[in-house]
Amino acid sequence: MTTRAKTVTYDDYLALPDDGKKHEIIDGELYMTPAPLTNHQRISGRIEFELRKFVTENKLGEVFYAPLDVVLSMTDIVQPDILFVSKDRSHIITKKNIIAAPDLIIEILSETTETLDRVTKKNLYERYGVKEYWIVDPSARTVEQYVLENKSYRNVGTFKEQDVVEVKTIGGLTVKLGEVFE
Repeated sequence: MTTRAKTVTYDDYLALPDDGKKHEIIDGELYMTPAPLTNHQRISGRIEFELRKFVTENKLGEVFYAPLDVVLSMTDIVQPDILFVSKDRSHIITKKNIIAAPDLIIEILSETTETLDRVTKKNLYERYGVKEYWIVDPSARTVEQYVLENKSYRNVGTFKEQDVVEVKTIGGLTVKLGEVFE
């Protein structure tokens, strides 16, 4: 007989020490990962810049980047690398965190997060209704794009660095991956 460790809640999460690691809770289980590497941060910054510039100029909502808590439930708290909340859904933005599924979440893979991002978080984001999910792979220089249709993710495609990706949840925005991975 196996016993499951104690379910970790948002209250437990708030009591965690500030140890420089990224803490997230998925299905009541605590995950800790080290700070991202420099290439991860370069790619994240480039994507975030393109999104923020377009979203701000067109007054479409807000773009945020980690660390920022997204509280999906008392036992599901994540810190996506980049997220977008549309103007129509700005009520989910509080002083402390985001309190429901953002419209777009982008996760950038690292050696320590690949399975978490590709499987665990993808399933979590699908379950909570994140409309669009990107998995950015710095090693392969690709972006996998998923769009929620009928409560399930449809893989729009895997795009390479010579491609341009149309952001489905931000009408009119395209991202040139050559500039992201330069």
